[in-house]
Amino acid sequence: MEKLHYEFAGQHAPGHFAPVLVGVVGSGNLEVMIEPVPQSTACQIAITTSARGFGPIWQAVVNDFQARHGLAGVAVSINDMGATPAVVSLRLDQAAAALPAACVLVDGGLA
Repeated sequence: MEKLHYEFAGQHAPGHFAPVLVGVVGSGNLEVMIEPVPQSTACQIAITTSARGFGPIWQAVVNDFQARHGLAGVAVSINDMGATPAVVSLRLDQAAAALPAACVLVDGGLA
């Protein structure tokens, strides 16, 4: 298992919400959980993956996610069992879409 950690400055804090969980850990899939981090302006992303040596690809996927959503005040946990970058992006977007209605997707980002 490999553990990767990223932190981004964020622009859009969704406020208080119950943790959001999408996906399921299984062969070729992953789960994503987004939790609130009160009084934080960062988006923290922690990845645990069975596929070692793919740090640059993970970096590109999470950079793209944060560029689209600009989340702040959240911790994102990803438990991966070999998902492709497209599946990772899908699950991240599903989790972001499940955030409170105050965070409506507008032009690829949160308002």
